[in-house]
Amino acid sequence: MDIEGFARDKIQKNNHDVVESILADRIMEYKEINHDNARLMARAVLEEVTNTLKIHESEDEFLKEIIGFNEAQVGMGEMGVGSRGAGDFFVHRKIAEIVASTQTGALINPTAQDDGGVVKSTIKGEDVYITTAVDGIHSRLSEYPFLGGFHVARASLRDVCVMGSDPVAIISDLHLADDGDVGKLFDFTAGVAAVSELVNVPIVAGSTLRVGGDMVLGDRLVSAVGSIGVSPYPPTARKRAEAGDIILLTEGSGGGTITTTAIYHGLFDVVWETMDINFIQASEAIMHAGLLPEVHAMTDVTNGGLRGDAHEIATTTGLGMEFSHEKIRQMINPKVLDMLDSLNIDPLGVSVDSLMIIAPEDVARKVEKVISQSGVRVSEIGEVDNTGVPRMIKDDGGVEELKPLFREAAYTKIKKLVGDTTPEDFELMKEKVEKAAQESIHKKNKVVKAIRDN
Repeated sequence: MDIEGFARDKIQKNNHDVVESILADRIMEYKEINHDNARLMARAVLEEVTNTLKIHESEDEFLKEIIGFNEAQVGMGEMGVGSRGAGDFFVHRKIAEIVASTQTGALINPTAQDDGGVVKSTIKGEDVYITTAVDGIHSRLSEYPFLGGFHVARASLRDVCVMGSDPVAIISDLHLADDGDVGKLFDFTAGVAAVSELVNVPIVAGSTLRVGGDMVLGDRLVSAVGSIGVSPYPPTARKRAEAGDIILLTEGSGGGTITTTAIYHGLFDVVWETMDINFIQASEAIMHAGLLPEVHAMTDVTNGGLRGDAHEIATTTGLGMEFSHEKIRQMINPKVLDMLDSLNIDPLGVSVDSLMIIAPEDVARKVEKVISQSGVRVSEIGEVDNTGVPRMIKDDGGVEELKPLFREAAYTKIKKLVGDTTPEDFELMKEKVEKAAQESIHKKNKVVKAIRDN
């Protein structure tokens, strides 16, 4: 429970005594303290929040602008942020625009909507490409910290590998709410460390804090794991795909999403199917065979499933892609596929954590061979063309254009209740989000100018 947020909302609608009493009761639901101490804590929170509201009385208009934020008046859930669909992709493009407005010159920055970012450096006359990526723990794995750490570490390393980089370091940022058991910190770190040990990439730094400090009660765990990789070759970014390229896909067993699906449906044996490092093995096989410079692009089938990835690649490159529905299904772990089918979850709309490789046909055949020799299943599933449209050839011969839904395929009961239908006012929501993003860029520019001028 966010007691600061609660106080901030209620204090503007009720008098202090009423809010203090309600807040004290809420605090006692989480803390084993008596009513008098709960009232003291509630009173302190209200005093702090009241002090922050005094900024509106300040004559420093610029400071008021910095302290406040540009409200889009659109909620995260309304927009589908984090749900890996059309709304989420739109918001991420706005974030990328804010990053791009700095004009700091990364080789691959968030505007490419790629898996990782890349900067180019020259050391002793040799070009070196440095890739960084960061992923957050799956929100529904807060109660399962080892699995959360394991899968977020894998996800971060995957994002480095698909850019053609050799992972060299892992970093971890861990936040646990005030009432969380310290053991969660250790189990999460052990999950990250298990992946670190399996792929021989060291954990080199990290941070551990409380979620919201004293202001958030409960035991929610939120965290992120980042990875750093290096390569002597240019990145295998999506924009390098070319018409005529063959599309390969490795077997996908899923990660955090599939684990969450299995746990919350009581299908616990499926969890074991996700516990592997096949993705990294496949990436390393390509690197060690010296084929990386000849591969045009690589990506992991995660955000919004293959529907989302195909759409993003087509948007980035202007190219089209033709996929075989039957061949895609054959490259999903059989137990995982059975679970998705039995629960009526679209396998093309969720993260199955496959490696997708896009390369000229002769290169694709070599890649297929070395990945198979590494012990990972891989197969051709389609081809890149000039149509500008990603589409799938269905089992009955029909053709379906691959478009991301407003949210990824619903893989828990609560997600099914929320639904994936695009809101009727989606265009209006996008306009509001666009305006808020542009105002944030404007604020950033003003602050940078003010600091430089001083």
